[in-house]
Amino acid sequence: MGLTASGDAPASPHPAPHHPALWSLALAALGIVYGDIGTSPLYTLKTVFDPAYGLPLEPLNVIGIVSLIFWSLIVVVSLKYVTLILRANNHGEGGIMALLALAASSVANRPRLRHVLLGIGVMGAALFYGDGVITPAISVLSAVEGLEVATPLLKPYVIPITLIALIALFMMQKHGTAGIGAVFGPVMVVWFFVLAIAGAVNIADAPRILEALDPLAGLAFCMRHRWLAFVALGAVVLSLTGAEALYADMGHFGARPIRLTWFGMVFPALALNYLGQGALLLADPSALQNPFYRLFPQWMLYPMVGLSTVATVIASQAVISGTYSMTKQAMQLGFLPRMNVVYTSAKEIGQIYVPGINWTLLVAVVGAVLAFGSSTALGSAYGIAVTGTMLITTVLTFFVIRYAWHYNWLLCACATAFFFVIDATFFSANLLKIAQGGWFPLAIGLVMFTIMATWGRGWEMMLAEARLRAGTTPLKPFLASLLAKPPVRVEGTAIFMNADPHGVPHSLLNNLVHNRVLHETVIFLTVANSEVPWIPSNERVSVQALGQGCYQVTVLYGFKDEVDLPAALEACASSGVRFDRTQISWFLSRATVVPTPGKGMALWRERLFAVMLHNVGNVAAYLKLPADRVIELGARVEI
Repeated sequence: MGLTASGDAPASPHPAPHHPALWSLALAALGIVYGDIGTSPLYTLKTVFDPAYGLPLEPLNVIGIVSLIFWSLIVVVSLKYVTLILRANNHGEGGIMALLALAASSVANRPRLRHVLLGIGVMGAALFYGDGVITPAISVLSAVEGLEVATPLLKPYVIPITLIALIALFMMQKHGTAGIGAVFGPVMVVWFFVLAIAGAVNIADAPRILEALDPLAGLAFCMRHRWLAFVALGAVVLSLTGAEALYADMGHFGARPIRLTWFGMVFPALALNYLGQGALLLADPSALQNPFYRLFPQWMLYPMVGLSTVATVIASQAVISGTYSMTKQAMQLGFLPRMNVVYTSAKEIGQIYVPGINWTLLVAVVGAVLAFGSSTALGSAYGIAVTGTMLITTVLTFFVIRYAWHYNWLLCACATAFFFVIDATFFSANLLKIAQGGWFPLAIGLVMFTIMATWGRGWEMMLAEARLRAGTTPLKPFLASLLAKPPVRVEGTAIFMNADPHGVPHSLLNNLVHNRVLHETVIFLTVANSEVPWIPSNERVSVQALGQGCYQVTVLYGFKDEVDLPAALEACASSGVRFDRTQISWFLSRATVVPTPGKGMALWRERLFAVMLHNVGNVAAYLKLPADRVIELGARVEI
């Protein structure tokens, strides 16, 4: 993988939009970015005071917990993510994979450190998959549980209704989000407006809760309870879920709309709602059954269940779409096998659907709902993946601000240490929940890390072996010898895919052995991936003439570009290379990997890589090659 250091200033490279575009983007961001964190009030306080945590429901405890939530939103979300992390863009893109690429490229001259950062970043990405399973399950389940508040008679129907909603959501994914996406923003405007009003009304009934605005109230709670307070932090962090989405979706909306929406609507609404729930618990401790729904009068319960369900579906959609995007980026960066990627919108390149990931997520989400059975139980499983990703984001950001932006070392160390201590505290508190369900997202993360690390290392070893073989037969001397006494030249164009632009591809050697012909136009095509999100179209293709109708062509893609080789090769015309698409034969090598003890990875990992490679998606379809013009020739590779 090529590494390209951004070297950009911290500020976003995109020009500031004019006001109508800014407000339009802010509305869209409200619908996509804030669904997850915006639905956290449904279950956070209910989980904090769950009897399993052992925290008594007393006025000072309520005030202390609400103070911790309020100031966590300020420090972690407002200060860390919205104010600082959004500046760490990779050519305008955000998210754990974009940050990983930027951090790794900033230490490209330090191979060992780069390797360590790649491992850390892949773990962060793997944990995101755990979040992608838990978020839809806990969000939709917590919304439907409002039916129990309306009438206990509906309790048996909560799980079935939740499963129906989730299955319908995942089945809709293949149609794309363009249609329903248009209503996401307005629905979330209503949602946050209702959160704010409900919270404000209840604050008026118990204004003592405003003591929570003093950070000393949260500190006093921690000093008073110590161990119990530390345990409670594992549930307090539920109020921060979705913070990573602010960064991950920066490329879609830009930093300014995300900041505007957070400070203008989302943060005030969340703060008012958490204060309102705290006020309700001060006035009526029996509301702990479900403090969110008890904010509303009886006649509003059914409409609120409906609105909450829609809001949680939106929150789930944001995480599901984020999982698709991260999967595509990981494939481009070489950490996941090729999978079928469907582009669901002709206008929006970011709208994609990955069937394999979709159905795997559905099975895992349904399993989570059935296994845990309630949002409170799922709350015990939630948090580890989120805080682990937050911690890794903080670590990677240090290398960006220090080695890419060259900020003062002491400033970088102090800023990183401040946020690292906070993130590590939240993460440590969540480790206490492993036995109660925290093992679930960790298990998902471990499986995904094993797959990503094994594929990345195995692919690297396979390419190295291919280059080693090709290195024994350099391309230019081979061609000079071949063309001195050429075989029969036939009409048309042959394109040989070649991992090493300096070596002879196996597919050419096999073609000469079996067919004993050479096409009149021969292209040796190398596809390279760069650790930047986009490659400008005028820089995508480079052509080098090798003589007598032979050319070396390199096509470069960023990790968010759509791979389409036939379309990319149209740019060769400007270099004098013209061909008829209907007369092209694409020659590919299909490797059969033979695991060999003691060569590279552990034998079980080599076998895992061999199985993944054998079952990898159709490479011709991934590269957008016409199926009737592709010729695959086998090659045996030992790793």
